[in-house]
Amino acid sequence: MKIGSLLRESIASAKSQPVASTLTLLVIAGMIFAVLMTTGRAVGAEQRVLQSIDSVGTRTITVTAQEGAGVTSEAIERIASLDNIEWSGAFSSSFDTVNATIPGGSKVAARFVYTLDLRTLGLRSSSDGEQIGFPSPEARSTLGLAEYAGAVASSDGTTAGVAGRYDAPDFLQSLSPVLLVPRDPSENEPVSRIFIVAASPGDVLSLAPAVSSVLGAADTSKVQVETSSELLQLRNVIDGQLGSFSRGLVLALLGVTGLIVSVLLYGLVMMRRKDFGRRRALGATRLFVIALLTLQTFILAAAGVASGMTLGITALVLTSDPIPDVRFIAALALLAILSASGAAVIPGVVASRRQPIRELRIP
Repeated sequence: MKIGSLLRESIASAKSQPVASTLTLLVIAGMIFAVLMTTGRAVGAEQRVLQSIDSVGTRTITVTAQEGAGVTSEAIERIASLDNIEWSGAFSSSFDTVNATIPGGSKVAARFVYTLDLRTLGLRSSSDGEQIGFPSPEARSTLGLAEYAGAVASSDGTTAGVAGRYDAPDFLQSLSPVLLVPRDPSENEPVSRIFIVAASPGDVLSLAPAVSSVLGAADTSKVQVETSSELLQLRNVIDGQLGSFSRGLVLALLGVTGLIVSVLLYGLVMMRRKDFGRRRALGATRLFVIALLTLQTFILAAAGVASGMTLGITALVLTSDPIPDVRFIAALALLAILSASGAAVIPGVVASRRQPIRELRIP
């Protein structure tokens, strides 16, 4: 059986029966359109909600170390060695700073920051070893700095140059307004807050005890490890409920579509049984007949999926509804083509069993 000849025969067969081919294409296109406008819209909304929940800290683990806990900046190096961590950073206790050119000016809380990845915060370390600070917009305004440049002084007389702006990510908003001064974690200096961002929300619960085990605290009673457990539970509920609803609806629509395609093809086989009988008389094997009908349906299903996808996505864009991601669209297309092609197997078996002598007999 040559694939090229089988493909040509399938296309020719589909063209020779325009009504049945058009009905099959429309059924599959309609199913794809219906799924996108119902389940696809729900999946898109689910993904948007989950992204919103994730962005407010479901992946964040917060460590609070009281004075005397014995947690130092070196803990960052041990935490960074754990798996499934996207970012980690430690912060010292806050201390007051003022604009060095305005003695007695407004005070702003400053903290040393210890991390192996300053780029995530938009910061950099000093090339000459001098201390440099990065104020948030609110801190710059309070300090009276016209630009993100100048110098600040702490209460003990230590000064630091201002070298740029710090825009706090969502999970560090609790520290703002603040002026951050990058320091090397290997300095082994005491810290009061550590923030760890897990690679995914599902990693948080397993990472929390692992983080606790590598803190190196002298007094664990003065250390508190917190996770956004309520948000994480909400995320799991939303993911579970919407996910199960979406899967159920897609499977139901695929099942109905497969049944309709199977009925259409069975009717086609009954209408064209003499044609299949002639093919068998001319030497076509049963496997060839089954493959012919299945490939013909595969081609029509692919065309129907493309049409339905185009119409559905266009409709979602025009109505400003959320569009599901590429994985959902690809999976839907694959399932639709496979279910339609699978539905053609039974009619194909029926067609392949037509006896040439019986079908070609002249009454």
